[in-house]
Formats: sequence, structure tokens, C-alpha cells
Amino acid sequence: MEQSSESRPNGKTILIVDDEFGVLEVLEFILSDLGYHVVAALNGQEALARLRDCAPDLIVLDLMMPIMDGAAVLQTMQSNGKYSKIPVILTSALREQNVKERCSGYSLFLRKPFKTDKLLESIQQLLAAAPAKSKPEQK
Repeated sequence: MEQSSESRPNGKTILIVDDEFGVLEVLEFILSDLGYHVVAALNGQEALARLRDCAPDLIVLDLMMPIMDGAAVLQTMQSNGKYSKIPVILTSALREQNVKERCSGYSLFLRKPFKTDKLLESIQQLLAAAPAKSKPEQK
């Protein structure tokens, strides 16, 4: 049974998108252990479906994936005002200069392989800087 955001320690939802199942498993374990609600997707197409369902506070997005890559996900998010303000940490084995030539719209770039501490620090930084989500009105 999924906990409501009020009962989770920090109430934040993170969408992790990576075609490497091992990466998803490790990040999901670490972030869940820290109190985040984690939603995972193996490609960009799955990511967009999850995005509609879970309204994440932050996305960790791999660039190079089958079916739909991270650049296409970012482009779709930027064209939708509802998703364009969600902070995105883009990850890739490519150098950042090469990534900048391919896509835009991400908040922060981490080159793979990255240290988990650096990712956690980046997540905390971006979540602290992000405007609070408005809560639905209760009647």
C-alpha cells in the first residue's frame, strides 16, 4: 500500500528514468530509504506515462535510452506548461558540451558514472530551490 505524501518523511516524489535496471534498483533503494517516494521508468515513453500519473517533484533522467530518449522527454515537458517547471537532473556518459548540443530544459547535468553523494546533494539543492506544489483544496 502506497503511503500518502503527508505520511512520508519528506513528502517528495522523484521519478527516475534509466534503461539500466540496476541503476533504477540502486537509486530506488537509496532514495526510498531516505524517505522519498520513488517512481521508476525504463524509457522516455514510460516516463511520460508516469509523469502524468505521479506528478513528481523532481526527475532524474538518463539521456541515452531506447524507444524515447531523454532529449525527447525534455522537449515534450517543455511544450507542456504543467511539466516545464519540474526540476530535471539529466545524466549521461557524454560530456556536458555534447549534451548541450542535443537538448535543453534540464536543471542540472551529472556525467555517468556519478557518485551517489553528488546526486543526493543535487536532489536536495534542486528540491530546496523549487517552488512548493500547491495542495488541492479540501472541501
